[in-house]
Amino acid sequence: MSFEANKIAAAILVALLVAMVSGILADKLVEPKMLAKNVYQVGPAAETASSAQPAAPAGPEPIGPLLAQASADAGKKDVTPCQACHTFEKGQPNRVGPNLYGVVGDEIAHDRGNFDFSPALKQAGAGKTWTPDLLNQWLFKPQDFAKGTKMTFAGEPKAKARADIIAYLNSLSDSPKPLEASSGGAPQGGKEAATPAPAGGKPAAPPAPQPAGGGGK
Repeated sequence: MSFEANKIAAAILVALLVAMVSGILADKLVEPKMLAKNVYQVGPAAETASSAQPAAPAGPEPIGPLLAQASADAGKKDVTPCQACHTFEKGQPNRVGPNLYGVVGDEIAHDRGNFDFSPALKQAGAGKTWTPDLLNQWLFKPQDFAKGTKMTFAGEPKAKARADIIAYLNSLSDSPKPLEASSGGAPQGGKEAATPAPAGGKPAAPPAPQPAGGGGK
């Protein structure tokens, strides 16, 4: 090897040694402190934090205000998919689900032509009748109303559609109920309607309550 080649090789070695020593000295002079966790979280935790939305309400919105404008005709169209499991006319047989004639005001999970209701619905509805408010909860999410029910319908998220369905079910009766009154809501304006007094000056007696439905049994 020539003298010039030796000089070049020596220069390269010196440069490498200088670079290595400089790196060691730099680490000693500046010791970085590692963070306990990343400033920017990557993964499911970050996605959850960045996409957090206000918590959804636990249950459906009150149905009472919508019942006054509910359409039984619209509700009849809304229940078209339900006809695969239910019948709706008086005297028709049960299918996978019970016949629903006269269901509004009837006892929950009771009789319906000896239909075999699930224990879950029997327990959830014990001592109760199908009021518009309870039908609203049931139609919103059946599994939330009665965990373990045999009902495979996931639920109707639209309040207007639920009100229309309840109006349609109410029309399937020998004596349909006044839905606004039976829903538990006060008349518009927030005041209860006054009962007119007869000529004698004494208040009139309140009307006798209508018997519960259930003509489809």
